[in-house]
Amino acid sequence: MKFVIVLACLLALAYANEEADVLKSDSEVNVEDFKYAYELSNHIKAVQSGVLKEHDNWVVSGEYEYVAPNGQLVKVVYTADETGYHPKVVEA
Repeated sequence: MKFVIVLACLLALAYANEEADVLKSDSEVNVEDFKYAYELSNHIKAVQSGVLKEHDNWVVSGEYEYVAPNGQLVKVVYTADETGYHPKVVEA
């Protein structure tokens, strides 16, 4: 369920500013793990994977990038687990 929420949020971000064509879209969803990647023609990219650990805890890692309105590339690398969401902005 968390995967669906995160994916929906990222897709909403991708389509909020402009229409874009999908250049790449890969996904694999299993009971105990998942991974996906997509790239859009408006320079938005995302990759995420997750593994189900004991007691319904997911360990997720990924990254996404986009071009900000000022033209700067923004890239965020993150992990998420039972302790929360841990993003890190990477200078591009």
